[in-house]
Amino acid sequence: MDTTKIKQTVKEKYGEIAKQSKEQNQSSCCGTGGCSTVDYAVFSENYNQLEGYVPDADLGLGCGLPTQFAKIKKGDTVIDLGSGAGNDCFVARALTGESGKVIGIDMTEGMIDKARENAEKLGFNNVEFRFGDIEKIPVAANRADVVVSNCVLNLVPDKRKAFQEIFRILKPNGHFSISDVVLAGNLPQSLQQASEMYVGCVSGALQKSEYLQIINESGFVNSKVQKEKLITLPDDILGDYLTPQQIDDYKNSGVGIYSITVYAEKPIDAGCNPETQCC
Repeated sequence: MDTTKIKQTVKEKYGEIAKQSKEQNQSSCCGTGGCSTVDYAVFSENYNQLEGYVPDADLGLGCGLPTQFAKIKKGDTVIDLGSGAGNDCFVARALTGESGKVIGIDMTEGMIDKARENAEKLGFNNVEFRFGDIEKIPVAANRADVVVSNCVLNLVPDKRKAFQEIFRILKPNGHFSISDVVLAGNLPQSLQQASEMYVGCVSGALQKSEYLQIINESGFVNSKVQKEKLITLPDDILGDYLTPQQIDDYKNSGVGIYSITVYAEKPIDAGCNPETQCC
């Protein structure tokens, strides 16, 4: 698929998901629309132990707990890329407090609407949701203390541009904690070429080594993998794309799909901080 079609497919699929509850997404073996797509809940983590967790905002779409590792402090400005129904934004708000600010960015109108409804019900006046593209984030430069994202950058066609944008919006000495899906080895062609596997966070994933290289080449320092987990796709999902023999070959190939949470910092001398006027 070309870039335009990729983005349109992602918007349509996540627009459908926005209309469903987490229970509906999980009760369908593949997220939405029967068994024609990947199971989004395969990747999700349990948020119940995190302060600020709002079940109504959890659609089971993440692949990690980036806010748990994000070192968010009171008063921080936090930006969540691909904020969905607001799940990670509300956890971030519990950490940054009344004196902080949280901005969620999403390219799906249905998700923005759902997140705003959740924020209004909760009476949160320091949580804002903006419609926008991660390749051109609608935030001025040097505004965020922390950027988080949960299983979203693998959906972005130009991941290098996405990390350049994250670098731009972070304050010098700011940092990100991002959970995402990466690969170790090459997926079978039929999985790579399936649009359903792209919007399901699989076929759009980069090799882990390339992903980490892009982070470093974008100017970030002190990068590290905070958590890593092997993802196992059930046979009933693989069976939509592979023959039984191909499934066996894939399982024995050593190829792995991983959820990783990655941390990195913007150098303190990277440009001007508009709050201190110090370069």
